[in-house]
Amino acid sequence: MDQRKRIAIYGGTFDPVHSGHLEIGRRVSEFFAIDEFLFMPARLAPHKVGQEAASALDRYAMLALATQGEPRLSVSRLELDGPGQQYTVDTLAHFRASCGEQVELFFVMGADSWAEITTWREWQRLMSLANLIVVTRPGHQTFVEDFAGASNQIVDLRGENNPATVDTLEAEAPKIFVTDAVMMDVSATAVRRAARAEDEEELKRLTPPAVADYIRKYGLYRNTNEA
Repeated sequence: MDQRKRIAIYGGTFDPVHSGHLEIGRRVSEFFAIDEFLFMPARLAPHKVGQEAASALDRYAMLALATQGEPRLSVSRLELDGPGQQYTVDTLAHFRASCGEQVELFFVMGADSWAEITTWREWQRLMSLANLIVVTRPGHQTFVEDFAGASNQIVDLRGENNPATVDTLEAEAPKIFVTDAVMMDVSATAVRRAARAEDEEELKRLTPPAVADYIRKYGLYRNTNEA
């Protein structure tokens, strides 16, 4: 069995962080025997220019509040504090260079991000730097088998309740793991909509209490114009 330390990086805008994000952190950590799960908030996501409703400071603060009391989950400021635009490939290259071979890296993404992977900066290099974990959404079909050039890397774990398969794989080549281990379907759009409507009950259902309190205290998302 591979005894190297396992670090998972979950990137995104987290605008805001919600219960679904946290459940991904918990379940992926359990399922893949992750030692350290890092939420990596982006200063500005290249694919979401013009859509961001909260500042980087607010998004980081909400993540810090949400992960309190979660021993495996933490927040990294690497992309927030880095010079200029920080791309995922740069982040993974940094971790690969600093951690060396003593660490097995995993990058966590949703199925919607996976569908757009070929539009990401240096996506082929990105896929060589870390194992990918693609988390599917309940009720949404995910096509992974048809991905050109990566069929030999894909390990479909959908329907699996035991992560033992992950430990038996050879470590030389990064893999693309597809999992349906997280069955909670919550969206940041729904959180922002609840905040705009000042629907406190819905906000508490979708986000941790500390995050809901932060959103109310600072009046976040009240002026968003999403449908």
